[in-house]
Amino acid sequence: MNSLNTYLNTEIKPLKHSALLSEVQDLFEEVPYSHFPVTEDGVFIGCVSKESVAFLNASAVLNENRFHFERFFVRSSMIWLDVLEVFAKNETNLLPVLDEKNNYVGYYELEDVIRFLHETPFLKEEGGVLIVAKEVNTFSMSQVAQIVESNQAKILGLFISNVTQNTVEITIKMSQSGLNDIIQTFRRYEYEIISEHQEDSYLNGLKERSDYLDKYLNI
Repeated sequence: MNSLNTYLNTEIKPLKHSALLSEVQDLFEEVPYSHFPVTEDGVFIGCVSKESVAFLNASAVLNENRFHFERFFVRSSMIWLDVLEVFAKNETNLLPVLDEKNNYVGYYELEDVIRFLHETPFLKEEGGVLIVAKEVNTFSMSQVAQIVESNQAKILGLFISNVTQNTVEITIKMSQSGLNDIIQTFRRYEYEIISEHQEDSYLNGLKERSDYLDKYLNI
C-alpha cells in the first residue's frame, strides 16, 4: 500500500498574498476546489475559500482581505485518519500540507485521500462488518479484539463509530469466519449487536418463534 505522501500535489502553485482578487476568482472558476492556500514569501498564511471571494471587489488585493482567511492545514507526517478528520471539520476538498518547520510543501485533494482509504484492508479486503455497542465504562478495545480472535477470525480494522453519554459503538471489519459464533460471544459479554446479519441464529430463532406465535394467535 502506498504512503499518503504519494498523493501530495504540487501541480497548482499557491496563491500569493499580493494577487489580485480577479486572479483568485478566475482560478476558482477553473478548478473544482472549495479552498486554496495563500503564501507570503513562500510561507503559508491561510486558505481562502471560493465562497468568501466570490463577491469581493475584483480589483482589490488578496492581502487586503486577510480576515477572510481560514488557517487550517495538515502536516506531511500526519496519518490518513487525522487528515480525513481535518477535511471533514473544515468542509473542504483541498488541504495545504506543511512540513515540521511550517514550510508549505503542497496540498492533498479529498478525492485522493478517499482513494487512499479504498486501498486500506478495511475496505479493500473481503470480510464481514459487525457493529456492537456497550456502556462506556465497561467497554474495552482489547476485549473486542480478543472476542473476534478467539473465534479464529482476523481483524482487518475497527474504530469507534459513535459515542453517546452512556454508550460507545464500535464498527469491526473482520475476515468472515464463524460470524454467528462471534456474534453470540459478544452477547455473552453483554455487547449489544447493532448491525443485522442473516447468520445471527439468536435473532433468527426469535423471528421463528414470533412467526409461530402469530400463526397460533390467528387460528
